[in-house]
This record gives sequence, C-alpha cells and structure tokens, in this order.
Amino acid sequence: MAGKNNPWGGGSGGDGPSGDDGAGGSDGGGPRNPWLPGSGEPGKRRSASIEDIFKSRGPEGPRRAGGGPSFRLPERGDGKSWLPVIIGGVALIWVGVSSVHFIQPGEQAVVTWFGGKYSHELNSGTNFTAPWPIQQVEKENVTQVRLEEVPGTKTEKLILTGDQNLVDLSYLIRWNISDLTLYKYQLSDPQNALLEIGEAAMRAAVARQKLDTVLTGEGRAEIEQDVRAAMQARLDAYRSGIAVQGIEINKVDPPSRVEEAFKDVSSAQQDADAAINRARAVAQQVLARAQGDAREFDDIYAEYKLAPEVTRRRLYYETMEQILSKTDKTIVESGNVTPYLPLPELKRRAQAAPPQPQGQ
Repeated sequence: MAGKNNPWGGGSGGDGPSGDDGAGGSDGGGPRNPWLPGSGEPGKRRSASIEDIFKSRGPEGPRRAGGGPSFRLPERGDGKSWLPVIIGGVALIWVGVSSVHFIQPGEQAVVTWFGGKYSHELNSGTNFTAPWPIQQVEKENVTQVRLEEVPGTKTEKLILTGDQNLVDLSYLIRWNISDLTLYKYQLSDPQNALLEIGEAAMRAAVARQKLDTVLTGEGRAEIEQDVRAAMQARLDAYRSGIAVQGIEINKVDPPSRVEEAFKDVSSAQQDADAAINRARAVAQQVLARAQGDAREFDDIYAEYKLAPEVTRRRLYYETMEQILSKTDKTIVESGNVTPYLPLPELKRRAQAAPPQPQGQ
C-alpha cells in the first residue's frame, strides 16, 4: 500500500524491496530484514543467521561468554530471587536450635560467652540463651555418683602403718558434683585434686592403725570414716564443688616381696588363736566343775551343821562305796574266812574275753 513502509523493504513508495541487495535503501525508514546479511558497509551490524543462532546453543541451553553452562537461582513470581528467603530460614532454624536448651532432671549447665567467660548457670527444665557461638552451654549430671579406683588395676600402692610395716592397699572413692560452677572454674583439674587429697587422707588414716588391725579388717571401718571426713573437709576448704559419698577399701595385702613370710606369720597366728581358744574352753569346763563342787560342799556343810553324826557317817559310807566298787574285794569275818565272789567282775571279764572257736 502506498504511503506505508514495507516491513521487508526500505522504500516508502514501492511494493518490493528497494536497492540492489534487497536490504533496503540507506535512506529508507522501514525496518531491516533480520534474515538478510548486511550490506558489508563499514559501521553496519551484520544480522545473525540461523546457523549462528544454533551455534550459540549447546545441549544445556545458551552458553555463557566463557563457554560453560549458566546457572541461575529460581525466581519468584515478581521476578525477585529466593536466596534471601533461604538464608533467612537457615538463620532462623540455627537460632532456634542453638538458643533453646532442655536440661534433664539431675543435670545442670554452665553458660559462657564465646566459650570462655562465665555467664550464668542453668537448672533443669527449658532454658534460653543467645545462639552459638555467642553463648555456649556445657551440661553435667550432678546427681550421678562417680567412682574412682585407687591405685587402679595391677598397680601396687604401699602404705606405711603405725607400727612401721607396709601394706598394699587399694580403695574406691564414690563422689558427685555438688556445685557445677565451682567444679568447672575453681580448680584447674578437680578430678586429679580429688585423687591427691584422697591419697593423703588414706596415708594419714592408715598411719594411725597397726598392721594387725588393718590386715584383719578390724580397723577398716574406722579408716574409711576418717578418710571420708578428712577429704570432705579439704575439698570444702578448696571450694572444689565436689561431695564425697563414701570410701570403700577393696584390698589389703602384704607387699608382694614378703607375701610368703606374711602368710607364714598369719598361719602361725591362726594356730596360736586356735590353741588359745581350746585352752579357754578347758578352763571354762574346769571352772564350771569347781563351781559345782563348791556348791555341793556348801550344801553338805549346811546338812552337817544340822546333824553332824549322821552326815559324817553318810559321807563315810558313800566314800567307801566309791572306793570298793572299783576293786576286787575279799570279806574276812571273825572266826571263819568266807571268800567273796565278785560276780560283776567275772561277768565283765567274760564279756571282754574273745569268743572261743567251736570244734568241728
């Protein structure tokens, strides 16, 4: 149509493309054909061909200037990126996880600034702090009874007794945390301090006992009580935050180098104790018999004071009966001699004699 620009040509009045190369005249006002090559004149941009368009694409899509595949975050409907939303969500989750602390019953926790400076203490329940690493939380079970064995397995610990003898002694310390803040910050190594104080208290307690009382177990209860009291007093003076629940002596043996000699001494001591016990039993029997004879004599004397002649004759008859019943007797009467036939003695001899073999 006349008066209108041809979209495929550059002229204003013709129906076909103007110019020799079909690209439109240089003075035309119509748009250039994007599918036709440029005129080759300087300063003119050459339009991209279909081969150029497909060469700029790869299997993954359009290539970047460096040749590698491009990556873009997904965009929201309004054209903005999801990256700030993702970062904000991660930060919110991190703050919630590291700021809420559930302290179980029997536990306590210590809060510190950046893992160093003490802030405050947390008790059982739900507690809130600043997120990590601004504030850090360390939990401990303060009700759990912990055990420390001294000196450990297969280790000999020799302790001097009050009578200058050595014993190999091992014991057990039961303790728990009484104040978590003091336990964490008062002493540099509270567990090692506990062991050192325990050893000093045990040596002092054993030094007040003799070897026999330590080996036989008579003084163990007293030693355990003394050690516990001494340890607790020293730990309280140091403000260690430790409570000693008890001391238990596991083993008390002589040193290994003189163990055989100690066994011999122990065996001899046991034999001596057995002999002493037998002698005491015999002494008790003799004493009981003597006391019975004394009471019998008192009774006879009381009867003698009432009837002296009758009591004297009765004693004479009883004494003669005891004497004559144990001997063979012959009774001699005046004028004639009558032999006495001891029938009980003959009967006893007949029973004691071996039986005679019967003839065939």
